[in-house]
Amino acid sequence: MENYILTSIINKSIRLTLHHIKMKTTPLNKPVTLLAIPGSLRAGSSNHAILRYLSTLAPSTIEYSIYDELVTIPPFDPGLDNDEPPLPVATLRQLLADADGIVICTPEYAFGVPGQLKNMLDWMVSSSSLVDKPVCLITASSVGENAHASLLLTLGALSANVIEEAALLIPFIRAKMDKEGNITDAVTAQSLNAAFTAFLKVISEPAD
Repeated sequence: MENYILTSIINKSIRLTLHHIKMKTTPLNKPVTLLAIPGSLRAGSSNHAILRYLSTLAPSTIEYSIYDELVTIPPFDPGLDNDEPPLPVATLRQLLADADGIVICTPEYAFGVPGQLKNMLDWMVSSSSLVDKPVCLITASSVGENAHASLLLTLGALSANVIEEAALLIPFIRAKMDKEGNITDAVTAQSLNAAFTAFLKVISEPAD
């Protein structure tokens, strides 16, 4: 109970902090957009739960959406990696290019990156969709060290801008959530809040 109360207090404090972050203005009053990508295909995964949790922290000035079409990305084929790639790939490339920031939350499978997430990133190598794009990287799994390190290398190869303060490894994630996917561990909630706050600061700029 004490842990739950502490988590609630931390969340309230961080929401107040995020509320006062002044987001940058965009051409024609376009809202600031964040695209969140879960590395697991299972809708009830802990990674989906974390991304939904982060959505509750996003200020109202941010358009936050979770990409749930990873399953539609076909196996990477260099022969199709051209100016007219498969439609799901072209659509995702455009979503990534249009977003002001990317949030990736993934588990670790067999000491590595989940196959479908790595497959998606392979399709981005020849495009400029992630070049200099701010990325918040969260690896939440039983252990996660190998997947986290591998993703940092892959995103570096794609010239993505992984924000150091927003790169977070959360081991033993299932022990830090309840059955409904709510975060019950105060330290984990605080770490997520701090990482997301740091990420929003990067994609924002002080108002004039």
